[in-house]
Amino acid sequence: MPLLRPLAIALAASLALAGCQPASDAGSAPAAPAEANVQIPYETFTLPNGLRVVVHTDRKAPIVAVNVWYHVGSKDEEPGRTGFAHLFEHLMFQGSENWKGEFFEPFEQVGATDQNGTTNNDRTNYFQNVPTTALDLALWMESDRMGHFAGAISEDLLDEQRGVVQNEKRQGENQPYGRVWDFLAEKSYPEGHPYSWGVIGSMADLNAASIEDVKRWFSAWYGPNNAVLVLAGDIDVETAKAKAEQFFGHIPAGPTMPQPALNVAARTESTRFEMSDRVPQARLYRTWNTPQFGTAEAQKLSLLAQVLAGSRSSRLDKRLVFGEQLADSVSAFSWGSQLSGMFMLQVDIKQGVDPARVEAIVNEEMAKLLAEGPTAAEIDQARTVFKAGFIRGVERIGGFGGKADVLAECTVFTGDPGCYRNDLDTLDAATPASVQAAGKTWLAQGDLTLLVTPGDRPALAVDESTAREGYVSPPIPAVDPKFTTVASAVDRSAGPPMPASFPGLSFPALQRATLSNGIKLVVAERPGLPVVQMNMLFGGGFAADQGRKLGTSSFAMGMLDEGAGDYDALQFGDRVESLGAQLGSSAALDDSSAFLSSLTENLDASVALYADMLRRPRFADADIERVRAQWLASIKQEKARPNALANRLLPPLMYGAGHPYAIPFSGSGTEASIASLTVDDLKAYHADFVRPDNATLIVVGDTSIEAITPILERHFGDWKAPATPVPQPTIAEVALPTAPRVYLVDQPGAIQATILAGQLAPSTTDAGSVEFDIANSVLGGEFSSRLNMNLREDKSWAYGAYSFSSGAKGQRPWIAFAPVQIDKTADALKEMQREIAAYADGSTPATPAEVAKIQATEIRSLPGSFETANAVLGQIGGIVRYNRPDNWVDVRRGRIEALDPAGVNAAAKTLDPKALTWVVVGDLSKIEAEVRALGLGEVSIIDADGNAAGDATAAR
Repeated sequence: MPLLRPLAIALAASLALAGCQPASDAGSAPAAPAEANVQIPYETFTLPNGLRVVVHTDRKAPIVAVNVWYHVGSKDEEPGRTGFAHLFEHLMFQGSENWKGEFFEPFEQVGATDQNGTTNNDRTNYFQNVPTTALDLALWMESDRMGHFAGAISEDLLDEQRGVVQNEKRQGENQPYGRVWDFLAEKSYPEGHPYSWGVIGSMADLNAASIEDVKRWFSAWYGPNNAVLVLAGDIDVETAKAKAEQFFGHIPAGPTMPQPALNVAARTESTRFEMSDRVPQARLYRTWNTPQFGTAEAQKLSLLAQVLAGSRSSRLDKRLVFGEQLADSVSAFSWGSQLSGMFMLQVDIKQGVDPARVEAIVNEEMAKLLAEGPTAAEIDQARTVFKAGFIRGVERIGGFGGKADVLAECTVFTGDPGCYRNDLDTLDAATPASVQAAGKTWLAQGDLTLLVTPGDRPALAVDESTAREGYVSPPIPAVDPKFTTVASAVDRSAGPPMPASFPGLSFPALQRATLSNGIKLVVAERPGLPVVQMNMLFGGGFAADQGRKLGTSSFAMGMLDEGAGDYDALQFGDRVESLGAQLGSSAALDDSSAFLSSLTENLDASVALYADMLRRPRFADADIERVRAQWLASIKQEKARPNALANRLLPPLMYGAGHPYAIPFSGSGTEASIASLTVDDLKAYHADFVRPDNATLIVVGDTSIEAITPILERHFGDWKAPATPVPQPTIAEVALPTAPRVYLVDQPGAIQATILAGQLAPSTTDAGSVEFDIANSVLGGEFSSRLNMNLREDKSWAYGAYSFSSGAKGQRPWIAFAPVQIDKTADALKEMQREIAAYADGSTPATPAEVAKIQATEIRSLPGSFETANAVLGQIGGIVRYNRPDNWVDVRRGRIEALDPAGVNAAAKTLDPKALTWVVVGDLSKIEAEVRALGLGEVSIIDADGNAAGDATAAR
């Protein structure tokens, strides 16, 4: 799956602040600057075949992050042969010469976490966190993928993954604004520029890819001399050297492939485009081409983006969202890629507002910022946000943006694992004048404006490349003779080495106390990172909307940080950022919560602000009206997105009118209910539920119960509960339907159909809940589960197909889902129904191998599952929410270990094909007749609000 740069911009900004220093092959990185508060010490070495290896030791958990980056991305393709890098990312998950099967399978058996692969313009990576004893398995698999893949490439494999990738492309394009990114790539760069096409490539190019093309691509780009291996976690450099040589040393080097020349492609003229789409509101994009990754200018532009539209107190937020209230949201990002960078501004314009008026204000504010420069206070605040983000980001050793990613990115693009020290230095040295100068240099001209407006979505033009005719693959350079290999030290004929043992779980001990005002306190110590995380849970949540207006709980909790105590909404946001803190509050199905992440050095001041948010929210009329307008816009956005729309509609259909769970599970309510909310409604919810006698505070991080209790008493100790009792929502039992029902929702022009099947299952507190979770995993809970292997890997009809069951104190929802290509809608429905029915009635029971695989995944992943404080916080939240014992992790592990296929198959009988409620969102002109012909159940057509919409076929 491609990691689209805009989705990782905030993370990229924080990663640029990492605090380790450059290192030679022989030495470790010196300590980071003190004010960074963290460091990533590392050592490096290079194998004779050119594989560069970076090692970081972090013993906090018995896991190792294995991260392989290949220096190849969509930039290395040619017009007429686009999408190859991303296609190869998929192909290389499908087995190798010595492993005949999905690459996920052995990793699931050893309990790997954070396993995935991504492609962007500049590189392809594969990563997984594995228990320390499974490191040999991970290295065997990655080295087999690198050195023993060519012989596994086949026409069948190519066709299968070509179909999966094309469905990934359809899934993205089927979303509102989903065609923007490819359009911006094409229009931002001159024809032929390596960034002028999308990462996934064109449908026609993917269809035209031949087996010869694919084999040439692999031989050119995936050699060890074009790769970086990062090993981070429970490992040292001596072990890393021995294992890297053992598993990778024999792989011959590939050719030394040239990298494209640096080409920022700075624009000198303004260009403007418009497109219509099935979107609920106009959205304005404005971009500039800017300097590449690793430059001081790129870092300064990140600061400028934060000042312009990066936070609540940014200039455009203050004017467009808070002041004149012409926009529902604004954002700005700046990021650098290998050849060029991009500065992007995005504005969601309120319905009924003239976009020209918004554009004029954007122009005015941008001109003012460039002419006058940011203030010192703005730069200091932006600096603090980035530093705090970095500190939190590098808690993880692997996964998206963890320490292994930081080291790999710098090594691949600069040759120096510590290259981001320069960014840290730039950040520290930045002044208003230097940031202003960077803005004047890069943002004073050459902007591209794209306005997307509500309307019809034009059909895609025929996706053909004029360069395909007569295309000749470029010659592959000869292998550089400086690289050598050694004899293989691994007998691959026996398959991957599975570990004989696994590390045990070490979940932190829970310490409990009660504050003087009755707040229950649970503390788990996690020293190391200078951060303390808190989450205060309150009974209530969406279920408490019963007898109130739908969305009251979510809206009330969402208003808590919109001004509190002595601070109005803008002042509150400024205070949060100046402390490097994160605060927020929200509601869930059965409860609500308020979250604080504080730097240890600012803990007392952050807790004071947290207490204000909970105890003294302002609920100011002007803020309520502003948030109401944003909220209504977000509901319209939900209705425009197929997955979100289906999830809005399914719960009321399953639970029935009047049930407290018969609501959109986003908690957003309905447009009518949100429009009618009053300040008294919000204050009443707050008084009823946000109170010390209804609260449990969970604290995880760099503190102890002895250290944190006095701080909490100081800020919460005099908070008294009202005399009225806490309301207790009544969650009634719902009888299951006696026959399946099918609801169709028309989305004209959709190129995919979103399919959901739902049924009510017993509560999370039910005695058999663990067994049902495992039964679900066999059917659709894992990548290698039945639904996904059928619809994605076998049929290539979907990018993914899964099932899950959300937690609930009452009957919980079980949902299976699959977004599928539009012409396979009926076939996919039939396959999903067949899989569910045959599993539930015992025709295709869970096999011993399937059960053993899920047991292994669940149990062996535990040491890696609680790597971060947030993961621990979430687990304790479940213990509190469902009244579980403090040793629940061990209790659950024991129940999973004791399971056998008979127990899993008994739990699978919870599923009842006759009780399924189906929701299908798609173009009914293409799917309705075939869906009706299936005879799955009574078919109804409903609109986006769940109301009967009549017969779509007749209406045409």
